[in-house]
Amino acid sequence: MDITKTDEKTAETAPEPKTEASSEVEAATEATAETPAEPDALDRTDARAAAAEPRDDTSDDDELDDEFLAEAPAGTGVGAGGAAVVSAALGAVALTGTWTGKVVSERETLIGQITSQSGPPAQQISEIYGDAWHSTALVNGVFSLLALVTAVLVLVLARPERPVWVRAVALGGAVLGGLGLLLSVGTYFDLFLSLPTAGS
Repeated sequence: MDITKTDEKTAETAPEPKTEASSEVEAATEATAETPAEPDALDRTDARAAAAEPRDDTSDDDELDDEFLAEAPAGTGVGAGGAAVVSAALGAVALTGTWTGKVVSERETLIGQITSQSGPPAQQISEIYGDAWHSTALVNGVFSLLALVTAVLVLVLARPERPVWVRAVALGGAVLGGLGLLLSVGTYFDLFLSLPTAGS
C-alpha cells in the first residue's frame, strides 16, 4: 500500500483551517446584516415626507386677517357726521325759508302783475299771490326732501361704532325735513290757508 498517495488525497479533501482575520470579517458582516437602520436615516425620511405634504395656509391667513382687522383703527365718521349736519341744516332752512325761494316768489309776483293787469280780480289774486306762494312752497319742499333723504341715509348706513352725536343730529335732520315737507305740501295745495277771494 502506497502511503504517499493516501496522504495526498487526505490533504486535498481536508478543509482549510480558518484564520483569525477571516473570522473577524465574517462576524462583522453578520453584525451589519442584523443591525437595524440608524435613527438618523429614519428622521431624514420623515422630514422629507413632511416637506412633501401640502401645507394648509388657510388657517394662517385667517389668523393674520383677524389680527390686521383688530389692529386697524376704526373710522372717525367724518363723512357720516358731515352728512348729518347737512341734513339738519337743510331741514332748518326749509322751515325758515331760503333765498332761492324768495327770488322765485318775487319773480312769480312780477310775472303775475304783468300778465293780469287787464284781468278780473280773482285772476290777479291767483297769479300775483297764489303762484308766488306755491313757488315758495315748492322750493322749500325740495329742500325738505333733500334733508329727509340725507338724514335717512345717514341713519341707515352709519356703523354702530360711529359716535352717538352723528345719529342724534341725523335724527334731528330727519324730523326737521319731515316737518318741512309736510308744511310745504299743505301750503302748495292750500290746505292750511286758502287764497283770498275778490269780495272779501
